[in-house]
Amino acid sequence: MKFSEFQTGQKYSVRRRITARMVDGFAEITGDRNPVHMDEEFARTTRFGRRIAHGMLSVGIISAILGNDFPGPGSIYMKQDVKFFRPVYLEEEIEVEIELLEKFEEKKRLLVRTTVKNSSGEVAVDGEALLLFTQE
Repeated sequence: MKFSEFQTGQKYSVRRRITARMVDGFAEITGDRNPVHMDEEFARTTRFGRRIAHGMLSVGIISAILGNDFPGPGSIYMKQDVKFFRPVYLEEEIEVEIELLEKFEEKKRLLVRTTVKNSSGEVAVDGEALLLFTQE
């Protein structure tokens, strides 16, 4: 999309399943091997009762959506504020929603809300991102 085509209030959403393979790969890449993410026995002893995905894995999925889908190619992260409210469990389907909150014409920037909902529809991750749009 061209920058001029974006409008405040515009939304994009997609569903993704969080798999053990994704969590294991994220741990391998980042080195974050916290047992609450990696060890089912350990995770059962925690308040979560089973393995949970890394919070930043959800943010990584947001990043992929921003760069590939909405707003898409040409958008570059400048800032991301994020709050984690609920865990995302392995093999859970999440919904990621991006909402365009504000458009800054002069500097070609977009402020978007970034929300991840768990399979029950509850907000697991919520935040805002400021993007620089580098195309047209």
